[in-house]
Amino acid sequence: ALNWRFLPAMLLQALLIGLILTANCDESTHKYEDGEEVMVWANKVGPFNNPLETYEYFSLPLCRPKLEEVNEKFPSLGEALQGDELVEHANVKIQFKKNAEKEKICVQQVTAEEAKVLHEAILEQYWYQFYLDDLPMWASLGKVREMHDGTKVPYIYLHQHFSLGYNGNRVVITNLTVENEVPIPLDGGSLYFTYSVRWTESHIMYEQRFRRYLDNQFFEHKIHWFSIFNSFMMVIFLAGLVFTILSRTLKADYQRYARERDDMDEEKEFQEDSGWKQVHADVFRVPSYPALFCALIGTGYQLAFMVFAILMVSIWTLVYTSRGALLTYCIIVWAATSYIAGYYSGSMFSAYSAISPVLGQSWIKTMIITATLFPGTCVGSVFLMNFVAWGYRSSQAIPFGTMIVVLLIWGFVAFPLVIFGTMVGRHSRKDNKDVPRVSQIPRLIPEKQWYLKRWVFVVCGGILPFGSIFIELYFVFTSFWNYKFYYVYGFMLLVLAILMIVTMCVSIVSIYFLLSAEDHRWPWTAFSLSAATAMYMFLYAVYFFFNKTKMTGLLMTTLYFGYMALFSFGFGIMTGSIGYAAALIFVRGIYRNLKID
Repeated sequence: ALNWRFLPAMLLQALLIGLILTANCDESTHKYEDGEEVMVWANKVGPFNNPLETYEYFSLPLCRPKLEEVNEKFPSLGEALQGDELVEHANVKIQFKKNAEKEKICVQQVTAEEAKVLHEAILEQYWYQFYLDDLPMWASLGKVREMHDGTKVPYIYLHQHFSLGYNGNRVVITNLTVENEVPIPLDGGSLYFTYSVRWTESHIMYEQRFRRYLDNQFFEHKIHWFSIFNSFMMVIFLAGLVFTILSRTLKADYQRYARERDDMDEEKEFQEDSGWKQVHADVFRVPSYPALFCALIGTGYQLAFMVFAILMVSIWTLVYTSRGALLTYCIIVWAATSYIAGYYSGSMFSAYSAISPVLGQSWIKTMIITATLFPGTCVGSVFLMNFVAWGYRSSQAIPFGTMIVVLLIWGFVAFPLVIFGTMVGRHSRKDNKDVPRVSQIPRLIPEKQWYLKRWVFVVCGGILPFGSIFIELYFVFTSFWNYKFYYVYGFMLLVLAILMIVTMCVSIVSIYFLLSAEDHRWPWTAFSLSAATAMYMFLYAVYFFFNKTKMTGLLMTTLYFGYMALFSFGFGIMTGSIGYAAALIFVRGIYRNLKID
């Protein structure tokens, strides 16, 4: 018979194999015959300082193709979500290994209104992106010259030069430079756009052609290694602290409780007895809002599995070479691992129902919250951000059809898996022999020092975990918001492992002090203090926005803080669940070895 407890691990293993096999499959061979046409695809244009404020390239008067000649590349799910809209630049004809000196793109007649649009675009430092054989190219739309009187005059580049390299029958190098700047005719006029092509043979292997886009000096800087070493030392310190608590402090507690138990003077025993032993009848009490709590823990376990799977795929494959591949994998893995969220939330709620039968049929509520909490928050937030993007007519506005596809994935894949996982989790407990005893009346929590209050643990609990990752966060934020390809996923996996260890150690130490203060309300405390790392992450994102970027405007500000808030929200659920899991193992361990009269 199948042991349902191993189903999450089996599911993750099958998912990893499937994603790796999928990642190794090419839709095209990328091979060309001499003289064969190599298409140029225009993607997007926008201000250089605002990475997500992008628009369709031909939304500007830049040799738009005729309506009947428009050839759009059908986007993948990830491309549609990140705003990639590839349209063939039909006026640029490039043939494999065939040079072109100065060919005409078009003579663009611009009106005064269109000239004003180009004028403002160049003042805002607009850049654009092309693709050739799935290799990106970037160029500036124009430049600004400052006159003697201080006025700024925008100039637009009219000539595009393609420097291309080949190895055998494949393209391995693409580069785009612009020249021939002319002032924009503010009253309208004509602009004569041209292009040229130069092919050169290269020794770069096709499999290594993307390496020139990677910033090795930035990502492999010695400070990156130093941050890993610093985090590793923090792990050693915290692990030593936890070991001290588990070996010495707990041992002393057990010996003290044993002496008091053998003491014949019960009155003296009653007066002197204190510490975590006193809450043994309340420590496994059902926490407040059990349905929400179980949903958060189940979702956190799912996100942890998802992040691990994505990192393994990213390490194994060159995921950064494909547009939108990482985002597509995230959607697929999230949907496929929804069983994990349902299983653990259902299993936890079943255990709480055994302790408190009054919960009754609330498992349905738990299941619905598990299925809708995280995806509902994401979809709702993105929908609100879409209103701003639609107002700007930005390509970052997710198409309605793409949103329907995501909803269908949730409705026909994720939601059924949550239901199935909940059913399996509810019946995973075959008997009630392991149900802990809980007193009917909650024990009064004594007054304690301010530094032992729960809000202090929550505020301070996220500092050390954040300290172990904040340098890696700088590299991640810089790559995402400053046009760099992140590729050191091995570093990220190592940092994630360190983060988990630090989070678990901090959670165990904090819960020990909380229980020693005779406060039995540890489940929400363990989750919250571990999730507090996300709070510091979002505060760092605020600092990064104002000190490390030059982003401006309502659209960019909305998208930046919206996506950072969603990222922090998911991160907090994941770290909170990890901290709770460590605290649960710790609590079960110490009370299992405690002898109670």
